[in-house]
Amino acid sequence: MRNKFIAFIFFFLIFKSNAQSIPLSDKATVSVLTCGTGPEMYSLFGHTAIRITDPTVLLDIVYNYGAFDFGTPNFVAKFTKGDLQYFVTTDTYTNFLEQYRYEQRSVYEQELNLPSAKKQELFDNLNRVLMSDARYYTYKFIDRNCTNMAVDIINKTLGSKVIYKIKDTEVTYRQTLYPYFDGHFYEQLGTSIIFGKKVDEQATLLFLPLELLESLKTAQYQNAPLAAKTKTILDSDKSDNGSSWWNNIYTYLVFLVVVTLANKKPLTVFYLMLLGLIGIFFSIAGWYSLHRELEYNYNILLFNPIYLLLVYFYFRNNYKWIYYISVFLGVTLLIGFTVIATKIYFWIALPIIATNAIILGRFIRHYHKPDSLPAIE
Repeated sequence: MRNKFIAFIFFFLIFKSNAQSIPLSDKATVSVLTCGTGPEMYSLFGHTAIRITDPTVLLDIVYNYGAFDFGTPNFVAKFTKGDLQYFVTTDTYTNFLEQYRYEQRSVYEQELNLPSAKKQELFDNLNRVLMSDARYYTYKFIDRNCTNMAVDIINKTLGSKVIYKIKDTEVTYRQTLYPYFDGHFYEQLGTSIIFGKKVDEQATLLFLPLELLESLKTAQYQNAPLAAKTKTILDSDKSDNGSSWWNNIYTYLVFLVVVTLANKKPLTVFYLMLLGLIGIFFSIAGWYSLHRELEYNYNILLFNPIYLLLVYFYFRNNYKWIYYISVFLGVTLLIGFTVIATKIYFWIALPIIATNAIILGRFIRHYHKPDSLPAIE
């Protein structure tokens, strides 16, 4: 604990005294740290950091993009809108490693083969960002996160796009992200339906930590490998992947089967209201949020706000409008089925499509001749 306190005071004094002017020795090293995935939502994709160490000046520091303050006024609104300010932080390497050891997450290190002048320049650039307003940035899930921000500052220092994505550039961002949710069904379902058109573009941008690790293995700088062989600093071999008794496809299917087979008005109304409310959220988020991943969300064809209108007429026993709206929703559902059939998450969306189709089919069948019909119980 005493060593951590001394290190904190040391780094505080360094940065308060214009850190970018501190010269590194010939023994200085620069490396990229890649942290493995964890069970929590924020850790599902891993993390990227930059480490600079110099035993001559007792320096061993880690630079992290991606911190944010929960105490920010209107935090939830800003996070949803996409204008929440993230920032760069630093920590001692010891503290950094202890955190990932506690979380039981793997850490890999790739030392960069850079000339001394470039190590110094990267160190200066990082500290210049850290000590200025440039430390704050607006986070974007694909375009501006801990990985591509680290890549950008390294490429800027090297004077060219030395680091870039080398694998899976012909698949979509959605396909790239999908495997990260293994064992986290509802997170997989949620992100599948909340993301719109942007994540179906080709994944040409390097934005995930493990992608960066692979890209560094083949990156070249001045006709030589940019990174040394990958070192495993922490190796997490966990059997628990964060799954639980409820967070799986079985509870999801049981709920939809009950809704379908029970055919009871309260349960049907609850389900239709849920669809409509999710659809309203998609509509508002697509218009309000600056997160481009939420724009043009065709999943609104499944979670249509018009379901709320159907519920209204269902309560009022207005047979004519129940029929008309059910037909309209049936058409939009068919269009949605056609669109989603080509997406990687089609099979987990299919039970929702089937449930919607069965409910709408019952309404259309029951109310196609509205005169003197009793309401569905």
